[in-house]
Amino acid sequence: MIKDMEKQAAPAPLLSIKKLKTYYPIKRGILSKTVGYIKAVDGVDLEIYQGETLGLVGESGCGKSSMGRTIVRLENPTEGSIIFNNEDIAGYSNKRMTSIRTDLQIIFQDPYSSLNPKKRVYDILAEPLKVHKIVPEDKIPGQIDKLLDAVELPKNFKNRYPNQFSGGQRQRVGIARALALNPKLIVCDEPVSALDVSTQAQVLNLLKDLQKKLNLTYLFIAHGLGAVKYISDRIAVMYLGKIVEIASKDEIFKNPRHPYTKALLSAYPVPNPHMRNKERVILEGDVPSPANPPQGCRFHTRCKFARENVCDKDTPELKQVKGAEGEHLSACFFQDSF
Repeated sequence: MIKDMEKQAAPAPLLSIKKLKTYYPIKRGILSKTVGYIKAVDGVDLEIYQGETLGLVGESGCGKSSMGRTIVRLENPTEGSIIFNNEDIAGYSNKRMTSIRTDLQIIFQDPYSSLNPKKRVYDILAEPLKVHKIVPEDKIPGQIDKLLDAVELPKNFKNRYPNQFSGGQRQRVGIARALALNPKLIVCDEPVSALDVSTQAQVLNLLKDLQKKLNLTYLFIAHGLGAVKYISDRIAVMYLGKIVEIASKDEIFKNPRHPYTKALLSAYPVPNPHMRNKERVILEGDVPSPANPPQGCRFHTRCKFARENVCDKDTPELKQVKGAEGEHLSACFFQDSF
């Protein structure tokens, strides 16, 4: 007998990366012999759903930007799959990636170095429109006006060069360039870290407004927890090439279940005078080299909860936290001990 009501299947993720690895060879000697690898991204599984913002946080050098660049195929993955829009693009050639570029874009950290200083804004925005033939040639001027209007820049700015803008205005041009191809997913690689605080807020508000209007999906990479908390729906925490915790932003901030996440949050300034004496977690020691990461749990060399013959031998898997409402994954053997 057919049921009157059936449980709806969970929507398929827009992006799904599985066992993704990005290694950079270490070369030495006159013959540039490969003597090892920097394991920037080392076996990451992650999913991003249509219309959401997934924040990716971690210390500098943890592999966040390498993962973002690999997802948009500015870097070639060493292993693993990148399933975007039901296509595994990990092994696509540059020629075959051309058709994917319209749906997959990136906003870079430094808006000045990412814009050609010898080109006017008009030429910077017109180039992707011409290459991918988004609109007819005679429609390009009007399309550029629409892009500038979308990022709240005057239309006459199209005749200026990048060095004639402030940092925030340049980043708006970078956002307009990413929007030019009508993408489905935008990787935001620390897009506000080079801006002052007031300008950061303006750019974050712009990104949120654009997401609502255009149904965009973001991977928002940052090391500043304030920006990530404001813009993200879910947050993934990365340490030394691996994801150690994933949950909704409320769960991450209220109930962190990985020692590294707790350390990051303890350093986050809270504008509440009654919380001046909150517990501080001081990380001891240096971040291990990604060329020679510790065996077992990557974090055990700096973790006060680590136990011998467990954390230094076996690698913990991302598992659902007991008692958590909704998805909350943590890669810690002793997540109930703190």
